[in-house]
Amino acid sequence: MKAELKAPVSSGWLFFALVALCGVVFGAPQGRAADATGFKGWERDSEYNQRYNVSEFDQFKGVVEEITVVTPLPGMAPGVGLKVRDQDGDVVNVDLGPKIFVDVDSVGLKKGDKVKVKGAWAEIDGKEVFVASKVKKSEHVELKVRRTKDGVPFWTLSPEELEKERQEQ
Repeated sequence: MKAELKAPVSSGWLFFALVALCGVVFGAPQGRAADATGFKGWERDSEYNQRYNVSEFDQFKGVVEEITVVTPLPGMAPGVGLKVRDQDGDVVNVDLGPKIFVDVDSVGLKKGDKVKVKGAWAEIDGKEVFVASKVKKSEHVELKVRRTKDGVPFWTLSPEELEKERQEQ
C-alpha cells in the first residue's frame, strides 16, 4: 500500500485494506502459533496490554522524529515505536505493537511525517508512554493497531473478530 492514494476511498475500504494487509504482511492470526515468540509479552491479557486504560484515551498531532525498536517490559518480544514531537515541542514515546505485526513501511510512515496519534497514556517500566490505537498520516492513510473503544490489539483478534471490525467501519 502506498502512502499516496490518488482516488478517494471510503474509510471502510481503507480499514479493510489495512486489516487484509495485516493478514498478508504481518501474518494472519492463525500464523501466530507458528512464531509465538514474536508476540511474547504482547498477548491480549499480558501485563503490558492490561496497562492500556480506555479512561486515559487521548490524541495529539505531531511530527515523527524517529521510528524505533521498543521492548516495553523485560522479556517481551521487540516492538515498533515512534518518537513524535507534539505541538508543544515535547517528544512523546509512542508504542505501536510487536515488530512481527507492525510494518510502518506498509503505510509509508517515515521520519518527518505529520501525524495524528490516538491511544492511551500508560506508565510502562516507570516511564510515561503513549500506547497507540491508531496513527493517521493523511485523510486516507492510517495504521490501526488496536480497537479504540477498548484497546484490544488487532494482532490478538481472530479472523472473525477482524471481519466484525471491518463491518463496523
